[in-house]
Amino acid sequence: MLRKSKSLIFKYFLNLMNGAFLVLGLLLMGFAAWLLLDRNNFFTALDEKNHLIVYIFRILIGTGSAIVLLCLLGYLGIHYEIRWLLILYAVQLIGAFGVQVVLSALIFTMKEEVLQVWHDEIDLVISQYGSKDMPEDIPKWTILNVLQKTLQCCGQHNYTDWIKNKSKENSEQVPCSCTNSTLSKWFCDEPLNATYLQGCETKINTWYQANALTLIGINFGLLVLEVLQVSLSISFSRHIKNRIYTEI
Repeated sequence: MLRKSKSLIFKYFLNLMNGAFLVLGLLLMGFAAWLLLDRNNFFTALDEKNHLIVYIFRILIGTGSAIVLLCLLGYLGIHYEIRWLLILYAVQLIGAFGVQVVLSALIFTMKEEVLQVWHDEIDLVISQYGSKDMPEDIPKWTILNVLQKTLQCCGQHNYTDWIKNKSKENSEQVPCSCTNSTLSKWFCDEPLNATYLQGCETKINTWYQANALTLIGINFGLLVLEVLQVSLSISFSRHIKNRIYTEI
């Protein structure tokens, strides 16, 4: 009776941890998929050439998918008390732990490279914005408009960045999204007091750091759960082995 109760306690806590692990894995996969597939995501749109950001998001989706499959494997081992499945589950958890540590380090170490890509691409978008010869870039310009209007910012550093644009009718113009104007055209003639003076670079950096911290937070939660799951899986495997020997 005592051994049966112990098995039930092991199963309860293992399934509880496995369920939490599954939820965090789905969160990781879903969050990365949203960032990758969202067509209004300015940062993915800017990364069409070197695919650095897309590459990171795909790694995160792959990691999340592997975690979901791992949880299903763990459920079978726990429910049916299959020792070799539990051992395999624990080994794969250790492997997932290593991958996630590398992922967290990657997010931090590649931060400057990612921000530099965005910096260069935003400069390029600003210089080509509104050009009649480049209609294929209209989606990028539209997203930039949404970004400037939503964050109430203008240009990369400030509104003077738009001086380098050659598509304006005169040098004083700025995009309508840089102003309080509701006109649906590329450029407007608005007074300085109606123009957003702050650049978007600081707000972009804040966005990146907030999203990077979200990903690392999910990763940290997974790492803690993995350590607990490995310990419980090994303990449960030993419990099953001892019970089999006792019954023999």
